[in-house]
Amino acid sequence: MGMTEDTAAGRVEIERWWPHLSIEAKHRLLAELDADLDAETVAEIESITGGAAPDRLTPAEQRFVITQIEAVD
Repeated sequence: MGMTEDTAAGRVEIERWWPHLSIEAKHRLLAELDADLDAETVAEIESITGGAAPDRLTPAEQRFVITQIEAVD
């Protein structure tokens, strides 16, 4: 995944918006990684990217989020 919009899927890649999400939005996503995104989080992603937010995270996006919360040695 790169830092551009994934035109095949019509969604902005997670690397572009994840770092800018509020702590509250990150906690909501982490609470249920495989659930539909809530309206507040969707609005925040759309505000950050100027594009459409995904309905839910793909398995690859879920793995990305998990790597972002793991401690680094």
